[in-house]
Amino acid sequence: MAYIRTVGDDEATGRIGQLFDAARQRAGRVFGIVRLMSLEPSTLEASMALYAATTTSPRSPLPRWFRELVAVRVSAANDCSY
Repeated sequence: MAYIRTVGDDEATGRIGQLFDAARQRAGRVFGIVRLMSLEPSTLEASMALYAATTTSPRSPLPRWFRELVAVRVSAANDCSY
């Protein structure tokens, strides 16, 4: 659980509501890492663009499963549950 205020589902309107909806379409729910950036939609958009470019982009020479495995391993090394 975050120690900072985040936007709840019942408060998510406008651009942040759209970003939450997109997160639900991608992953079935809004993960904590998305909620942590919910007070600043431009930061959340930039973060999601970076994630897409490095992890899900079809233009990478590395297969997606490998890029996601690296992301999981880095999170584990950082003791991060995200």
